Amino acid sequence: MRTVEEILADMAAIITAAAGRSLTAEECDRYEALERDLQAARRHAEITARHAAYAAPASDVVVPARGADQPDQQLEQAFEAFMRSGRPNADIADLQASQSEGTGSEGGYTVPPGFRQKLVDRMKAFGGIANVVEQVTTTNGNPLPWPTLDDTSNEGEIVEEGGTFVGGADLTFDEASLSAYEYATCGASAAPLRVSWVLLNDAAFDLQGLVSRKLGQRIARIQSTHLITGTGVKQPLGITRGLTGTQSAANTGITYADLLTYIHAVDPAYRENARWAFNDTSLKTIEQLVDSNGDPLWRSIQATIGDAASNGRLLGYPITIDQGFPDLDPDSATVNWGAFGDLQEGYVLRRVRDFALVVNPYTRASYRQTEYSAYARMDATRQNTNAYVALTCHA
Repeated sequence: MRTVEEILADMAAIITAAAGRSLTAEECDRYEALERDLQAARRHAEITARHAAYAAPASDVVVPARGADQPDQQLEQAFEAFMRSGRPNADIADLQASQSEGTGSEGGYTVPPGFRQKLVDRMKAFGGIANVVEQVTTTNGNPLPWPTLDDTSNEGEIVEEGGTFVGGADLTFDEASLSAYEYATCGASAAPLRVSWVLLNDAAFDLQGLVSRKLGQRIARIQSTHLITGTGVKQPLGITRGLTGTQSAANTGITYADLLTYIHAVDPAYRENARWAFNDTSLKTIEQLVDSNGDPLWRSIQATIGDAASNGRLLGYPITIDQGFPDLDPDSATVNWGAFGDLQEGYVLRRVRDFALVVNPYTRASYRQTEYSAYARMDATRQNTNAYVALTCHA
C-alpha cells in the first residue's frame, strides 16, 4: 500500500500542473481517486498505530528534553518513561550501565539519584544492623583498604620535669580490605519482579514506589543475612561470624544477671554509644523478663507506632532489631544470637553508589508482564572487635 506522503505528493503534482487554469475532467477524476486512496491509507495508518499501542509493553510517556533549570526532575521523568515502556530514550543515555558486558543491551541502566535514594531508603527500612554501623559510599567498586585500630591497652603517665616517658607503645594500625560483591534481586530459584502492563499503562500508578520497595527489600534481605553471618569468602564477613560469644551464667535461659554480664563484657570506653542487636524472636523472650520487683526490663520510651529499634531500651541501651540474627538458643554455647556494644565503631559497611536496573518487557510478553531486576554492590567487615561482644548462651 502507498503511504500517505506519496499520495499527497501526487495530489500536489496535479494542482501544480494546472496552475493558472482549470482542472480537466481527467485531472478531477484522478484527484478524487487519490482522495479515496488517501482516506484508505490514513485509516490503515490509524489502525496500525492502534494495534502497535495494544501490543506495546506500556504506553509511551512524553518527556520534555532536559533543561538546565530542572535537570534532575527531567531525568527522573525520562527514567520513569523507560521503566514503563522498556525502551531507552536520549535523556537516560548517560546512565548506560557498564558494570558487566551486555547489560545495557538487555535493558540495563544505572539509576538516577532520586531512584537510588528510594532503593536505599527501602533497604534501610528493612534492615537493622546496616543502619547503625559505620557506612562509606564509593563511586566505584575497586578494593578499598580500611585501617583498623585498637588503642585501649595504652594509657598516659606522669613524667618528672625535664624527664621523658618510660612506658606505652606506638599506635598500631591494622588493615582490612573492603571489596564490592554484586547482589542481584533474583537468583536461580527466584523470579524477577513482574508487573502487569495494565498497571504500567496507568500513569497514576506509583511504579517507582513499587519497584524500589520490592527490589530494595530483596537486596536488603540477603545483605542483612550476610552482615550477620557472612563467611567473608566471596561475601561480607558477618559481624558475629566466628566470634567466641560472651556466655550467659547458666543453662536456664536468659536472666537479668546475664544481661549485666553482656554489658560489662564491653569496655566502658565503648559503652557510651553501645546498643543491643538481635532478632524479633529473641526480643520476645527478653520482653518477658522482669526484675526483682516484677517490673519488665523492657521500657517503652515512645507512644508512637514503630519498630522496637526506635521505641525501646533495655537496661538503658537502645535496641536494633535485625532478622538476620539467629534465634536465642538457651541450649547452645555456639549460636551467636545477638551483639552488644558500639557497633558503629566495631563494624564497617561499604556500598558502591551506582545501582543498575534491568527492564525486560519481552520474556513475559505473552503474559502481558514486564520484568524488573536490580544489581547493587556492597561489602562489610569487622574493624574493631573490642568495641562489642557477640551474645551466646551457656551450654
